[in-house]
Amino acid sequence: MRSLHRENHLVERIGWLRAAVLGANDGIISTASLILGVASASASQGDVLLTGVAGLVAGAMSMAAGEYVSVSSQSDTEHADLAREKQELTDDPVFEREELAQVYVARGVEVELAREVAKQLMAKDALGAHARDELGISEITTARPVQAALASAATFSVGAAAPLALVLVSPSSILIPVVSVGSLLFLALLGAIGAKAGGAGLLRPTIRVTFWGALAMGLTAGIGAIFGKVV
Repeated sequence: MRSLHRENHLVERIGWLRAAVLGANDGIISTASLILGVASASASQGDVLLTGVAGLVAGAMSMAAGEYVSVSSQSDTEHADLAREKQELTDDPVFEREELAQVYVARGVEVELAREVAKQLMAKDALGAHARDELGISEITTARPVQAALASAATFSVGAAAPLALVLVSPSSILIPVVSVGSLLFLALLGAIGAKAGGAGLLRPTIRVTFWGALAMGLTAGIGAIFGKVV
């Protein structure tokens, strides 16, 4: 007889992985773009560094607040659905049991077996069964606002620190190419890490992240160069 073991599924990572990749990606792109835009306008290296630091702090706070508000809205919706479902279970448990059984029938289970499964599951945890199989709310997918906010702020800061470090070590004469190339390499590495953590192929995510980062930095540098000459 085979021993039972707990399987670790990659989907369990989807909540924190999405917030972490988004935060780091935004940190690299937005901070590098700010740095390149200001540097292209012929600002001093000190001004460029100050702009980058301000962008890191503002961006981290913005990411944390945005993630918290967004995921809290999802959490509020989940709680409202669960409260409604709980009331329906109290008002008409027979109908709710049949409703759950029909969910299993739609998935291919025979009617009588589906009714027996629904009966047994509801006897143990009626609300949990309906949350999981009717509403699609489970431990894996449930919203965690604080976790998402902290992950986004932390990873944004880490991502933003990368182009800032390049400013510190780059001579002012070659700051723009060093920050540009270095930031694109950081983005490529981030894409590869995110793909690996999510169990996906490496090539497409890496190219996708690098392309959009290059586009954002190129546009910002162009705007900085244009307005720097005008001003």
